[in-house]
Amino acid sequence: MRLRSALAAALAVATTTLLFTAPVIAAPAAAHRAAGETVTTTLYEAIDALPVADEDRTGYERTKFRHWIDADRNGCTTRAEVLIAEAVQAPVIGAKCALVGGIWHSPYDDVVLQEAKLLDVDHVVPLAEAWDSGAFAWSAAERQAYANDLDEPRALVAVSAAPASGNSV
Repeated sequence: MRLRSALAAALAVATTTLLFTAPVIAAPAAAHRAAGETVTTTLYEAIDALPVADEDRTGYERTKFRHWIDADRNGCTTRAEVLIAEAVQAPVIGAKCALVGGIWHSPYDDVVLQEAKLLDVDHVVPLAEAWDSGAFAWSAAERQAYANDLDEPRALVAVSAAPASGNSV
């Protein structure tokens, strides 16, 4: 229900007459449609058609999502790769991918930071939420791929690690 409520709140700022064409994705009401067929509907109707299920955090442990790996074996972990990619001013990349210098902007709190150690890399959809929404059924490899997803630029974001009292530019 939280997802539907959040989507409805986001829609409050959007126009209510938006129409879009999207592929039919096995929605109960559209089960008789051919695969790949498109349907035109309002955004509100599309949200109402989303399946809703209770979330279940049973068995969740952050360690089930192996993260901050060095997938491309260049010496930099996923965390460092995100910090490098999101730097407003690029850091110098030292031995063992130590990041020296650099400037980052934290979009959540509008803070500018000058040290990599002052930043966290957040999963935009938190690992626990992913678990609640179905990652409990994923393999360890699938959870690792999700936790280190550099292919989707919106999956991970560099943000200030703590209130920036005195740490901003």
